[in-house]
Amino acid sequence: MHVRTRPLSGRPGRAVLLVLAMLAALLAAAVPSATTAQAAVPDRWGFAYLDNATPPAGYVPDPSRQWGSWTSPSTNPVKVDQIGLGSYVVHFPLIGGPGGVAHATAVSSAARWCQISDWKTVGSGQDVYVSCYLPSGAPSNSTFTVLYTSSSGLPPTPSGSYGYLNSDGSGTVLGQYNSAGAVNAVSKGATGLWKAWLPGLGLASNAGNLQVTAVDAKQGARCKVSDWSPGTAGQTIVVACYNASDVPYDTEWTLSYSYLRAVHGPAFAPRSFGYLWYNGSLPPLTNYNSSGATNTLAGSGAPFTVTLPSVAVPSDTSQVTAYGKSPDYCGLYAPWARPSGSVGLPVACFGPGGTQVKTPFFAAYTSAI
Repeated sequence: MHVRTRPLSGRPGRAVLLVLAMLAALLAAAVPSATTAQAAVPDRWGFAYLDNATPPAGYVPDPSRQWGSWTSPSTNPVKVDQIGLGSYVVHFPLIGGPGGVAHATAVSSAARWCQISDWKTVGSGQDVYVSCYLPSGAPSNSTFTVLYTSSSGLPPTPSGSYGYLNSDGSGTVLGQYNSAGAVNAVSKGATGLWKAWLPGLGLASNAGNLQVTAVDAKQGARCKVSDWSPGTAGQTIVVACYNASDVPYDTEWTLSYSYLRAVHGPAFAPRSFGYLWYNGSLPPLTNYNSSGATNTLAGSGAPFTVTLPSVAVPSDTSQVTAYGKSPDYCGLYAPWARPSGSVGLPVACFGPGGTQVKTPFFAAYTSAI
């Protein structure tokens, strides 16, 4: 079982979370629509791009790539402190509270990955701890994107679907949300493998987007989507995690699923967002653009370029997750560009020893509005 190096004052215990999840599902089914219409999805969220790998204390990262659900994010910005080699704490103001999930993606032309070490409430804010590593497993300073989001209740007018999971290494659910009001579940497989079940979400064919991030305060760990099996009753996702030696490894992780919604799950989606899944081809229902345009993929994988036309609206963010049964991992090669209203996501994937490889991946982009 995963052992933490720091107490989690802002994250309830496993048994409490499981009971709360079940009660939430029962209440969602029983409460009249007039009450559920007041639910906020998400309740609290924030994102940022750390554009300086060695930030001074209290650093305010790129203002055009950070935003959140608190009052006046333009004048009350996200701040970042570096707390060690390759280790950072991202301070999201005024959105403190239990639960939720966090994701991180390295932004680097060299082989690196970033993971979540922890998140917790500090005062009125939410602190998210991010750690970045080299292929050797050594900590390394890096730029990265980070996202935190927490949802409850049911949307008043369902549009698309959204859910998330936070599981420990044994497969115990630490936190979850399902926009259909169902309860997500996890079953443990072999070392480094889990099967996630998201009932009532998505379509019977591959549709939507997935993001997965390792959560480990002890050592470098990478997680990805190993397999995805949609069905009429919901989505089955196999999560695979590895250590720096590319060996299957049991660790905590987060997973988010969105269909016709932005990566942080808003029921009333921002006007500008999109996602894409490359699995050797581009399945049509996993290639979505809120403007109605068609996203495209170019490049050899060193890096790829994902182009999302007509959706570039700062402030904005992006997350990337690798797909497949190998230990390969993916991130952003550089910050995304915004030429002529389009978004260009440079996606780079790496294999053993940090060699760039052409491997399948999920990419998601969203603006704040």
